[in-house]
Amino acid sequence: MTFLPPLSRRGFLGAGSAGLAAGLGGLGAGVVQGEDTKPAVPAGRVPRVASINSIYRLRSHAYHIAGRFVHGYTHNGFHHQPPFQLVRMYNDQTPADDLGPRVCQDHDIELVRTVPEALGTNGGLDVDAVLLIIEHGDYPLNDLQQVMYPRYELFEQVVSVFRKVGRSVPVFVDKHLSYNSQNAAKMVATAKELGFGLMAGSSLPVTWRIPEIEPPLETPFREAVVTFGFDRGTIEIYLFHALETLQCMLERRKGGETGVAKVTTLRGSAVWAAIDSGRISARLVHAALAPCPTHNTGPLRENVLDPVAVLVDYKDGTKGAVLNLIEQTSEFGFAGTVAGRPDPVATCFYLPGPPGARFFDPLTNNIEKFFATGKSPYPVQRTLLTSTLCDLGMRSLKEQKPIESPALDIRYAAPESTGFFRGPFTDAGTM
Repeated sequence: MTFLPPLSRRGFLGAGSAGLAAGLGGLGAGVVQGEDTKPAVPAGRVPRVASINSIYRLRSHAYHIAGRFVHGYTHNGFHHQPPFQLVRMYNDQTPADDLGPRVCQDHDIELVRTVPEALGTNGGLDVDAVLLIIEHGDYPLNDLQQVMYPRYELFEQVVSVFRKVGRSVPVFVDKHLSYNSQNAAKMVATAKELGFGLMAGSSLPVTWRIPEIEPPLETPFREAVVTFGFDRGTIEIYLFHALETLQCMLERRKGGETGVAKVTTLRGSAVWAAIDSGRISARLVHAALAPCPTHNTGPLRENVLDPVAVLVDYKDGTKGAVLNLIEQTSEFGFAGTVAGRPDPVATCFYLPGPPGARFFDPLTNNIEKFFATGKSPYPVQRTLLTSTLCDLGMRSLKEQKPIESPALDIRYAAPESTGFFRGPFTDAGTM
């Protein structure tokens, strides 16, 4: 993650965003308006939350998400304290820099040794929602160079409690559903079977955008590109974020999400060949980089030593691609061509840097909406598709061939609003 100087709201709305908004027919804002749902907890009682984590240390995802349920976060320039009580925490790993015991002691949170203990006493279920934050920690890589995070395994432990007591509560799964797409599909099927709300995914779809654009539903996208730069560990870690960035925009295309025909991962000179052939639009690559403040000077091919690209061929003919361009950028940039528009639509998905990592503010805010209603602000099918694309994309890289699979036939309707944050991301007292 990279740090940028704070921008005023005027700065966010600059760089031509007004023109883009007008050209796209207006921008949505606010909470997703879905069908009425019964609140997940009885009125008049503070909802109780359990956090199941891989690890709780400085800058881990649990530190940032569960920590915001404890300490609060900034929303619209002011401090917001979630109306929930984090009552228990389970940490799968406890390294020397583990902060779990201290945080739990300081904030009256019960630190437990098993997942069932986190959900209730005496084998019961006395929490109203579950955070499943399995990111970071010391876990092995498989032969596809995927981190074998036990999201599915720990999810199954949560579900076993639900089955035992005959009752369930909403569950949020951070990032992938699972690195294994078959297990990811099982998780979605289980939630449907037992009738509990399931939300998952990255912070990218809901973080700030520079400029602030939200394409309306039925936007006639033809092609889109996401650029990013990551060089710390296996590319799968940030590849998932890039795919979520691509998907949260292209799912708004005309006809909605109708599934993917194939996914192909390229590396090195094969990426430049795909640009030369026109499969990846050079114009869109440069348009995606343009709004990103860390966009490097100098020629792209001279700077970038080992490019990686994942090509997503949608069943309706739409073309997508995400490119890891380590030496060229540190942000996530998006650019897409829209029928009837002469210029690409482009924006930077802005991630304020650590240690605060304020992009977890909008993610936590959307988790709050989910826990309050039992209905995810955006479809879990999006994350099922991106989890599957990430899995099969890594398989394509290993096997050096395109991958086609019935698992990619995932169809869903995008939400009216993506729920991304607008306005300031700093506290009112520091602006």
